[in-house]
Amino acid sequence: MSLPVEFYIAKKYLLAKRKQTFISIISFISVAGVTVGVMALIIVLAVMSGFEGELKDRILGATAHVNVTSIDGSFPSPHEVTARVRKVEGVVAASPYVFTQMMISAGGNTVGGVLRGVDIDTVGEVTRLPRDIRAGRISDLRRKTPEGLPGIILGKELALNLGVAPGDLVQVLVPGGTVTPLGAFPKIARLRVVGVSESGMYEYDATFAYVSIDEAGRLLGTQGRATGIEVRVRDIYRAGIVAARIRSALGYPFWAKDWMQSNRNLFSALRLEKVVMFIILVLIVLVAAFNIISTLIMVVMEKNKDIAILMTMGATRRTIRRIFALEGLIIGVAGTTIGTVSGALLCDLLKRYQFIRLPSDVYYISTLPVSLDPGTVLLVVASSVLICFLATVYPSVQASRVDPAEAIRYE
Repeated sequence: MSLPVEFYIAKKYLLAKRKQTFISIISFISVAGVTVGVMALIIVLAVMSGFEGELKDRILGATAHVNVTSIDGSFPSPHEVTARVRKVEGVVAASPYVFTQMMISAGGNTVGGVLRGVDIDTVGEVTRLPRDIRAGRISDLRRKTPEGLPGIILGKELALNLGVAPGDLVQVLVPGGTVTPLGAFPKIARLRVVGVSESGMYEYDATFAYVSIDEAGRLLGTQGRATGIEVRVRDIYRAGIVAARIRSALGYPFWAKDWMQSNRNLFSALRLEKVVMFIILVLIVLVAAFNIISTLIMVVMEKNKDIAILMTMGATRRTIRRIFALEGLIIGVAGTTIGTVSGALLCDLLKRYQFIRLPSDVYYISTLPVSLDPGTVLLVVASSVLICFLATVYPSVQASRVDPAEAIRYE
């Protein structure tokens, strides 16, 4: 299929002769502006999507899809309640747990944290904890050490802050201890470190310590009770629906909360930041669009007589508009294509070689995550081409208003 004659004329005007080199330079600057804008958009949005996806994976790996708790704070017969939860449609696995604040010390170091009692047999079906243990095994929590002390698994950063390693002793202070006339004193227990876990989430690794659910009950004086039930569902995006089913199945005083509700503020902030960054980076493309407008206006002024000759030869005003609209679109499409290819290539290099390192205590991950979504790429391409097309409207309309008689009167 042959291209329309307007395309050949537009291309000829862009490739200016020697005396019009200035126009060609501005055209190349316009292409470069669109290229930089599109490339920046694709890379930044891919990195932000990568952060969101990585954060989602880390959260869902360290915590459950749905958390079932009681308004009373804890509930009896946790294994019976867990069995009822497993029967709910959409539930894949469930595991009871005990959760409490604590103070943990070793030597001269004291750190606040969270003590989590887990069901050793079922926790691996719901969370990634058994796979995250870098030293020791989850089963080490089941048996006591030779001196009769229970075992505890610490998060990697928590162990570093305390200066302990597997085999060392720690002291744990938990609420619910002895009540005296002077008030309540927290209970103090000595435990042996039997493992270190690393989830990849700094906040979890710096605060979480794990014991068996039975040991947590003994420490808190709540044997036979649980704080909640962790639930893994078949479809993470239908976790809210499954949570509603669990609430209906268990009734009062139980409450079920899915992972999206628990982290709503965080993911809402990420989405808002992504939209704001998109708007800000689109301004780069808008700047390039102004370059396109100025380029086309100068071409119209330079080609005033050529336009008049074309019109005397039978070209309509619509043809003239199409010539200059195509000229602007050539700049826009060229810049968008180069920017898209360059952005996708850089994203692939970032993802493959991971040469940008991040401090894990600040960003919860050690390398820059990249996730290039085809839908995002299409949105960027469509937005860029649309902006470039709109930039051609005014110059092409002005070109079509040239009066042939006036333009060639003195020629």
